[in-house]
Amino acid sequence: MPTLKDVAQLANVDVSTVSRALNNTAHVHPATKARILKAAKELGYRPNPIAQGLRRGRQHTIGMVLPRLQLTIFAEIAQGVEEEAQRLGYSIIYANSGDDPKREAESLNRMRSGFVDAIIIAGTGKNGRLLRDIQTEGTPVVQVVRMQEQSLSSVVADYYACSYEAIHYLMEQGCTKIGLINSPRSISPYKRRYDGYRDAVREHGLESIYVTPSSNMEPNNYEYGYRCATRLLDEHPDLDAIAAAVDIQGLGALRVLHERGIRCPDEVRVMSLTGHSIGRMLETTMTSMEVPALEMGQKAARMAIEAIETPEGNNAARQHLVFSPTLVVRDSA
Repeated sequence: MPTLKDVAQLANVDVSTVSRALNNTAHVHPATKARILKAAKELGYRPNPIAQGLRRGRQHTIGMVLPRLQLTIFAEIAQGVEEEAQRLGYSIIYANSGDDPKREAESLNRMRSGFVDAIIIAGTGKNGRLLRDIQTEGTPVVQVVRMQEQSLSSVVADYYACSYEAIHYLMEQGCTKIGLINSPRSISPYKRRYDGYRDAVREHGLESIYVTPSSNMEPNNYEYGYRCATRLLDEHPDLDAIAAAVDIQGLGALRVLHERGIRCPDEVRVMSLTGHSIGRMLETTMTSMEVPALEMGQKAARMAIEAIETPEGNNAARQHLVFSPTLVVRDSA
């Protein structure tokens, strides 16, 4: 499917010039406009007439694309976004990508058709070009939790610190065999968590103990944590701690310990590297590096609305905001 960028390259002009020419939002030299229209025709590019009409006004609606909501930090992020958006007179449309790049792209293409004024996304990292095109076309994009594109504003946590500080805490409790349950490092928070874990164990001369189940598994759920913990304990029966990237994976690890009759925290400690409210609701409450998910969502909403309401002709300032984690000690460690 041809994009504005494709038309710009063929016509040898900037993407912004293509947008102005096709949307008739500003004067473009007749010869340049003719070249752009010819390029668009050759490529089969068709501007969405709904988008052209709607973008002249505001819908007071923000689109959110998230991997999932159930029992994850994204639920609290979404709550924060919705509360702040409603306070400022905006409504929310949700799309669940399931961390599937194709589903994510389909959701983004529906939203770019003019039904939302901005998009907040926790992306897969596989649709960067599409996101950049959407921003260029005039729909602001704010990344939340995952910062995949440097050119787009973002609200994230310090995932390196989440992991690095957690491992040092476990070492202070006497742990020397610490296994890591993580997710694909192609997604930025998981890479940063791995980096923090790796550096912390290396500093103390400890072994890196890390497993990854089959690539076709959905990583951010209970089953993934259960299978990872099973492999960790099968391959390293002398393990004395498990660090899980997120609470739901840690919940799977706690289940494995319970089934095997391994006492937590007496024999094996369990800790979440990015915790939220679920950790304090479990029977064995989970020690975690907690991030202020609600506040992150509120900030992402404000950034999106600031960009929407930036006067025409001005560009909203790109912002990258990083929240620090807080160690919360509970039963599991």
